[in-house]
Amino acid sequence: MTPTATESQSSGAPVDVFSWKTIAVVAALLVACYAPVLRALLNQWYDDPDMGHGAFVPIIAGYIAWGLKDRLAGVPPQPNLWGLALVAWGGFQLYIATLGAELFLARTAIVFSIIGAVLLLGGTRYVKTFAFPLFLLFFMVPIPAVIYNQITFPLQLLASRVAENAISIVGIPVIREGNVLELAAQKLNVVEACSGIRSLLTLTFMSLVYGYFAEKKTWIRVVLFLSTIPIAIAANAGRVTITGIIADFKPELAEGLFHEAQGWVIFMMAFAMLIFVHQLIVRVTRVLEKPKTA
Repeated sequence: MTPTATESQSSGAPVDVFSWKTIAVVAALLVACYAPVLRALLNQWYDDPDMGHGAFVPIIAGYIAWGLKDRLAGVPPQPNLWGLALVAWGGFQLYIATLGAELFLARTAIVFSIIGAVLLLGGTRYVKTFAFPLFLLFFMVPIPAVIYNQITFPLQLLASRVAENAISIVGIPVIREGNVLELAAQKLNVVEACSGIRSLLTLTFMSLVYGYFAEKKTWIRVVLFLSTIPIAIAANAGRVTITGIIADFKPELAEGLFHEAQGWVIFMMAFAMLIFVHQLIVRVTRVLEKPKTA
């Protein structure tokens, strides 16, 4: 089920089924088929702060794919009809998602169709070469609402609990009721935006990109990816704690521009912590792998 490229009868040269012209035509067809879904996805990238990184995902994935194209120099494409089946599955998934108004299925159908198009035009070798940027495309799709709601509330409770203990340690009276912190000067509600899910989603994506460019060992890349969970949780708990301490002195600084700027600073600190963890792992690994001298 893997037909090879046919030869032109006039010139005897193989037909380039992975040419820029073919890619442009297939891309235009995919955009036309998924136009309503793509339009809604673009709007969510713009309106939803949790998906602010989504617009950068296809750009970064495209950049990585462009850098990998030299690995296929001189490798003729071997079109695989299983790719057509995968494209058809994407269309079927879109149809089912449209009937059930299920955004996650509709949006992931785009990614499956793109993977199917690469398999159809280039074959398994092309899919393996572009496997990482193709995988990154899933990060441009927001997680399902049912999973989002199951994650955010426990994160809200965890952040408020840690903040309560930290604020108490510095000597500021605080009472916690669920995800609400009651201070002498103000009541702080740890809402969904303060759950840390925003930092977690963005940091996991950035950890994959950072690991791809900065590390060659797969196991270290996996460790970096997993380390984003405790780093993002700790960073968000620190943000809530700092907000609570600041609010006790100047309640107006607990919201508005200063609060947003504080979030960016905390996120950059979390990314710096990710880099620190990477460097620590590299140095420890070098020490352990260093041959012992007699």
